[in-house]
Amino acid sequence: MAADDETQCVPTYHLLTADQITSIHTATLELLETEGVDVLHAEARQMLADAGCRLKGDHRVRIPSELVEAAIRNAPSQITIYNRLGGEAMRLEGRRVHYGLGTDLIQTYDLETGELRPSRLHDVANAARISDFLEHIDFIGSYALPGDSPTNLMYIDSFKTELENAIKPIFYTAAGLEDITYINAMAAEAVGGEAKLREKPIHIHYAEPLTPLTHSFGAVQKLFFCADHGVPVTYTPGMMSGASAPVTLAGAITVGNAEALSGLVMHQLRAKGAPIISGFGMSTMDMRTSACIYGCPEYRLALSACADLYHYYGLPMWGTAGVSDANCLDQQAGMEWAISIMVDTMNGANLVHDIGYLGQGLVGHPGGLVMCDEIISYVKRLVRGFDLDEAHIGLDVIREVGPGGEFLSTAQTMEMFKSAHWQPALCNRDNLETWQLKGRKDWAAVCTDKARDILKTHTPVPLSDSAASTLSEIRREAEKKLKDHHFAS
Repeated sequence: MAADDETQCVPTYHLLTADQITSIHTATLELLETEGVDVLHAEARQMLADAGCRLKGDHRVRIPSELVEAAIRNAPSQITIYNRLGGEAMRLEGRRVHYGLGTDLIQTYDLETGELRPSRLHDVANAARISDFLEHIDFIGSYALPGDSPTNLMYIDSFKTELENAIKPIFYTAAGLEDITYINAMAAEAVGGEAKLREKPIHIHYAEPLTPLTHSFGAVQKLFFCADHGVPVTYTPGMMSGASAPVTLAGAITVGNAEALSGLVMHQLRAKGAPIISGFGMSTMDMRTSACIYGCPEYRLALSACADLYHYYGLPMWGTAGVSDANCLDQQAGMEWAISIMVDTMNGANLVHDIGYLGQGLVGHPGGLVMCDEIISYVKRLVRGFDLDEAHIGLDVIREVGPGGEFLSTAQTMEMFKSAHWQPALCNRDNLETWQLKGRKDWAAVCTDKARDILKTHTPVPLSDSAASTLSEIRREAEKKLKDHHFAS
């Protein structure tokens, strides 16, 4: 993190040098201009051709460097996201970091029984309410993918449930143009109309191209919908190095950047200046098990490179942290969550999602959200650093105490201890005897108990009666129209 002035001592971290950024950017431009990408959307291909791209065969589009550079210049460098009540919640710019949930976890640990079971809509509600309470979670997502909702309605049901259980901004996915339309209508109703939603967006859509180097029809449809309606969109590839992307990090980063920037070109040609959060993520394939690995160090390195590139471009960027390949709330989860949150914070990634993910992006645990909230608090304190000026050195206080004295009773200690020292909410600081008397609970148990307590005591600000009623009407309409519907891919 960069220091605000010379009196602040803060940790700094950059992975790439200026020359290395130039190398990746140049390789990306060459790849887009000479090989190009497949665009499986006829209207998008024609738009690109009209803008000066070269078409080859049925789907291939070769994009000239000047179009990429223009898209980077035209895209906004700052995007403000609001909460449901109209208050500013996040400013995505520079090295500002915001943390939140992801989507689509198909299994969830039940808070009451401890059983790992298929995720339900009730789990979406629980994650939203817990995150609404947690201080360091800035935005929410469905977290769980509700298996008890009809397949064509699960994203609509999730979004409605999130609106009902939290005021924080919503990061969401949709199956296609059909359900994103209903989701956007719900968001507009919650804030008082589409004009107000455009002025103060409360939601960010997540869509992605197909690695390697392909933009599907459905993904482009959603990208264009967001551009047309002023909906902030995260359009980022999810690569798997060694499988859908090159096994080398440099090669995978170049492919991912080409996918992201070609999406940026389409988005900005469709609506110059429309809000978009870009970047790329890169898991690896475990060659022993063929599993998609989230908690690996290679993912951290790729995201660090991504951060350096997109800070160079001056564009808001996506990240992912609080992710683990552990299948339960154990030491591995804590290690991988902490390291990933720490590195992404040092990167200055703007929109860090997937907080509390387990099981390679398949498993959720409500207690994990509480645990990650405390890890974020710890990391925020570390990257804040400390002040180095006359008042904080405090030679007058040191002289007053002198050799052999004590600082506990000084006015400086009373005035500054809360800002100088991090105060955990849940981490153990009891001595051994006290900890034993309190039941010898480990941190996972403490965080799980806290999640239960939040659900019992926290009541989110409700929707207005009219908004709640209209959301139910929108859902009923969607159920009628999307029954047996197959989304475009």
